Amino acid sequence: MKEPHVKLYQEKFRPQFHFSPEAHWMNDPNGMVYYEGEYHLFYQYYPDSTVWGPMHWGHAVSPDMVKWEHLPIALYPDSLGYIFSGSAVVDWDNTAGFGTEDNPAMVAIFTYHDAAMEKAGKEDYQYQAIAFSLDKGRSWTKYDGNPVLPNQGIRDFRDPKVSWNAAAGKWIMTLAVADHISFYSSPDLKNWAFESDFGKELGAHGGVWECPDLFQLEVEGSNEEKWVLLVSINPGGPNGGSATQYFVGSFDGKQFVPDEEIPTTRWVDQGTDNYAGVTWSDVPAEDGRRLFLGWMSNWQYAQVVPTEAWRSAMTLPRELKLKQVGSEVVLINFPAKEVGNIVGSGRSFQPENGQIIELTDALVAIDLALDGTSFDGLSISLGNDAGEVVLIDFSDSVVSIDRSKSGLVGFEKGFAATHVGKLLSGTRPASIRIFVDTASLEIFINEGELVLTELVFPTQPYDKLTVGWQGGAVVKNVTLSKVEAIW
Repeated sequence: MKEPHVKLYQEKFRPQFHFSPEAHWMNDPNGMVYYEGEYHLFYQYYPDSTVWGPMHWGHAVSPDMVKWEHLPIALYPDSLGYIFSGSAVVDWDNTAGFGTEDNPAMVAIFTYHDAAMEKAGKEDYQYQAIAFSLDKGRSWTKYDGNPVLPNQGIRDFRDPKVSWNAAAGKWIMTLAVADHISFYSSPDLKNWAFESDFGKELGAHGGVWECPDLFQLEVEGSNEEKWVLLVSINPGGPNGGSATQYFVGSFDGKQFVPDEEIPTTRWVDQGTDNYAGVTWSDVPAEDGRRLFLGWMSNWQYAQVVPTEAWRSAMTLPRELKLKQVGSEVVLINFPAKEVGNIVGSGRSFQPENGQIIELTDALVAIDLALDGTSFDGLSISLGNDAGEVVLIDFSDSVVSIDRSKSGLVGFEKGFAATHVGKLLSGTRPASIRIFVDTASLEIFINEGELVLTELVFPTQPYDKLTVGWQGGAVVKNVTLSKVEAIW
């Protein structure tokens, strides 16, 4: 626990504009649903320690996905097990019979994890269950017919993401099953039928598949719509540990078919610290956006990062889009427009090559506009008087981030490393946006064509920015904007 003289949310390394729990352990975002002006965030939570333990669903709400109000724990473990990851929906047509036309139920669909069965060596210790709320998620009743989807003897059988498929007239559950995804359907959220499997021989398979999501997006600038399937994997990420891959294709209410016969493995975020991200359900049609949030950590070191009162934070909320880049359709992600509510107007200038720029704000958004027509290289560093520095280097379509001297790094042997991300072949950086919080960097290149999220633990704020380039990679403009704390 935090020392009594340290003010809440002012502890060492505490994020100032990212969501984190008041205290103790947090991991995957769960049950993300919008209802009557509130974005709900449930999350994997252990209220008795700063390391993983018996899972609950923590709960917070926000009018804008940026400034949050903590609410009491929503779901507690019981005789059926811990409360693992899942999703939530508004049952507008009362298909489950829990609500009414005037007061539709919010329904949570989650995985029970029976630790006693696991310890006894059984295979079927994970199964799917539901609970409902009739008071905007403030209190929950677990369905007395749980589990609604029993386990048939599979060790990893979890993380249901449920959505209503209007074309098929049924609920679709996207479920992580060991090394692949299984799709189930239901008319009422209670009775589920198997539809199909996907991915046993496609995509990255360096670890178990987890936390899937399935949704439809229009390809920007066209009338074409495609389906996107998110799949988190641990380990097996592009820079070690956990990460989230995605597939683009079609879904007919029964089967997901990727556009490519053998899909290229693509990543939502090529940094090390964006995992288990999923999207909000029931965002109004007139809004039209697909909004995403990820857990800002990595299972490689999540339980040993140098924070004391709490562990973990979430990424900034992001909007997901499909974009045609060359001959390929790719998923891009960029901060949701609501993030602009806490970003000031900033100051802009054209820097000299190699100029050291003083940062007057510890919380800052850095925007760089580039003339990369004859791109030979670009180097960005963030540092402080303690000699701590993060180096970000661009060469052609490749970016590398070296955090070996970024601050505290010795808590885990693999943390002090250089990570690499790649734009699509032949694509050059034209714009870079970096959000700098107390202990994290979120880097968006070409408005989200390439994204890298990285934890850092400097012992004092980075207060110096250096930008240098070679050849034609001229930085036309730098804008520094103060970011407000949300607490």
